[in-house]
Amino acid sequence: IGGTPQVSSQQKIQAAEAELDMVTGMFNSLVEQCHAKCVNKSYAEGDLSKQESVCLDRCVSKYFETNVKVGDSMQKLGQSGLFIGR
Repeated sequence: IGGTPQVSSQQKIQAAEAELDMVTGMFNSLVEQCHAKCVNKSYAEGDLSKQESVCLDRCVSKYFETNVKVGDSMQKLGQSGLFIGR
């Protein structure tokens, strides 16, 4: 039987864990970077100011846009054979 190799349940679990780790790391980085950039260090009130909210919206948008562009570039490099993991 020359079918495609089967992926084991353990391999599926490991792939899901790796993806969760990556997403969690990206989220933590996003929170850290946008908080540092947009939120005043001396909290005068509990709610975000209008300026902080706008800054955070833009920061999150740019962060995700950048991640998509980097991912697309890495995928193209991988498909072209120019990027070889070490």
